Amino acid sequence: MNLAFYKLIEESTAHRLNREFIRDYILQNPEKLQLLIEIALNEKDKIHIKACWSLELIFEIQLELILPFLDDFLAKIAYYKNDSTNRPISKICMFLSKSKTIKLSESHETKIIETCFDWLIQDKKVATKVYSMRTLFLFGKKHPWINEDLKTILSQDYFKHSAAYQAAAKDILRKLK
Repeated sequence: MNLAFYKLIEESTAHRLNREFIRDYILQNPEKLQLLIEIALNEKDKIHIKACWSLELIFEIQLELILPFLDDFLAKIAYYKNDSTNRPISKICMFLSKSKTIKLSESHETKIIETCFDWLIQDKKVATKVYSMRTLFLFGKKHPWINEDLKTILSQDYFKHSAAYQAAAKDILRKLK
């Protein structure tokens, strides 16, 4: 492990400018991406959350960088328990569902769909739920069975959640009609 790079991640914060600094550092030094992925995928590492925050910003700009790590990434997504990790991971799943250039295998799609449904019905923060419902909506265009399950969950849970959840659910339900 590159200790200087590890310390850079360890000293980072949730502030947007700080996460953008890490993102830009990785984009200028792509050989460091593997180290960042290793940290992010190790939920026993106390700084894996910070690594996930940076991955979100990296993949927002260059999603194709995930390709060498896609299998490992998707193998881990269901095991993250921390809400601060679930939010950026769920957003990366949304990026994958929107991508026109990355062709996911059936097993990749299944893993994302199952995990997003789990996040949607579990006690997760609103942002994770919103990214999950958006991801499921996008996959529902290819897999119509998702739409009925998504409608049911959003309709049943609508009044149990915050205004932010309700706004996102209302938007998705409107699109599903």
